[in-house]
Amino acid sequence: MEKRLVVFLVLSAAIVFGYEYALKGLGLLPPPTVSDPAESVPAEATAPPLTSSGSEPSTPVTAKTSEPHGALQSDVSKAPSARMESVSGETVEIETELYRAKFTSRGAVLTSWELKRYRSSSDGKAFVQLVRQGGKFAEPLTVTTDDAALTKEFKDGLYKVEKDFTTLDQEHPTGHITFSYSNSGSGIRLEKTLTFHVDSYLVDISMTPQGPTGPVKIELGTNFGVVEWGEGFIGSVGTVSLIDNKLETDAPETDTERTGALAWTALQDKYFISTLIPKGTASAWPKKQGEKLVSTGVRMSVDPSGAPLALQLFAGPKEFDLLKGLNIRLEDTIDFGWFLFGSWDIVRAVAKPIFSVLRTINEYTHNYGITIILLTVAIKLLFVPLQYKSYSSMKQMQTIQPKVAALQEKFKDDRDRLNRELIKLYRDHKVNPVGGCLPMVLQMPVFVSLFNILYMTIDLRQAPLGLWITDLSVQDPYYILPIIMGVSMVVMQKIQPTTMDPAQAKVMLMLPVVMTFLFINFPAGLVLYWLTNNVLSITQQFVTDRFFFKNRSVALSTDEPNSPK
Repeated sequence: MEKRLVVFLVLSAAIVFGYEYALKGLGLLPPPTVSDPAESVPAEATAPPLTSSGSEPSTPVTAKTSEPHGALQSDVSKAPSARMESVSGETVEIETELYRAKFTSRGAVLTSWELKRYRSSSDGKAFVQLVRQGGKFAEPLTVTTDDAALTKEFKDGLYKVEKDFTTLDQEHPTGHITFSYSNSGSGIRLEKTLTFHVDSYLVDISMTPQGPTGPVKIELGTNFGVVEWGEGFIGSVGTVSLIDNKLETDAPETDTERTGALAWTALQDKYFISTLIPKGTASAWPKKQGEKLVSTGVRMSVDPSGAPLALQLFAGPKEFDLLKGLNIRLEDTIDFGWFLFGSWDIVRAVAKPIFSVLRTINEYTHNYGITIILLTVAIKLLFVPLQYKSYSSMKQMQTIQPKVAALQEKFKDDRDRLNRELIKLYRDHKVNPVGGCLPMVLQMPVFVSLFNILYMTIDLRQAPLGLWITDLSVQDPYYILPIIMGVSMVVMQKIQPTTMDPAQAKVMLMLPVVMTFLFINFPAGLVLYWLTNNVLSITQQFVTDRFFFKNRSVALSTDEPNSPK
């Protein structure tokens, strides 16, 4: 049973880590479809979380334009189209305590959205940028229609800009910026009013189009919110929509409408997300634009009475409490149930309370490394009774192993008789041959849940342990923790009771080496958990042997079913 369990674990690890690479090697994954050289360069990614206090000094919210009074005059109907295409738009900047955003008056689109509480992983200085920079990409909040000429006007036109604030603070927590475009010759008009809040990533949008005879589409842009595409098992990256109360993550390569009760549509990576939240009937339009390039948007019908279209934009970190506070199931984009290329309710049910305990402990330690160690100790104590039963079962199996070997030799040509005799032997000695495996099976949901928590939640992003470990969400840069973890596995193999023959035991000495190479690519936080668990297991086994099995070992070796008591 022990040998089969180890083989199962090794094969499972091989499947998890080799699945994607095997598909690529067999040519079963599609080749990259990047059409623009600039598109092949991934966006600069990642940034650190909040400090241990969870806050930064307050920053006033300001709106800036390049002209003194913020009024950008434009009358496209009086200028030739060539002139319209050559004149660059003015930049309007809005800064809050949470982000710094930039809009351009050409097309009234978003050109930059920097998160001030998260910094780039490349240098640790620049703010995380959610808007993909460089290359020819669709910009966030672009308005399109089924009429190509009208779409060109909305996208390329110069908008007049009006604002009603210069600085927002707690006394003036909201402010408005209105982008207005008009073509007196055709009667086409479009007005976008954006409402900003001093302490929120939400932006309220009111849009009034005049001229379109059909619905209009508000684009979320290309990879807006996808800071780092990433590789491997990191949950779902790309498009996601909540339609009819179900999450849909597929992105077709052609424009495809997703109908139903749309709550929101979004672009996401492991740590960040941008979302359009329509207020009213709408449909989603997710699309794959190339290799690691996706977009989405909402399509809304224009009210003949001229009533404005209402929606909200959310662009920020995937903080669980922050998303849950929106009450639209946006927190479900943090996939606590992910395991083996799927999502499992049992893993999610275990992960959420563990995540809550993890954050509660961290409120006192202010160090997620110490928090992980304390949480591992708590989980280990919780499983002490099961571990003791497992150890007892393994000891009993070790004691009767000579009799098992004798039966296997005696009835090696009669499989049915061998099975009957083994069952009788186990029953007479009150030994459960699978008792040593049961605790490990019961702990697997806990391990997978911790994996998801440590690998996918932004709380661990760039959270330091100390010394050389400056980010628990990425691998140990010097491989020190994985190597120590491998050594601890060797020690565990040496002290644990086993029923293997010497040849099998030598083969199993390769397991720590294999696991060490696997854990090299794991986040340091997860390796820290596994190492701590190994150290606690070694300590527990020493205590058990020293104080609980010191006298029982003699009894177990001499205890026979029919021996006198």
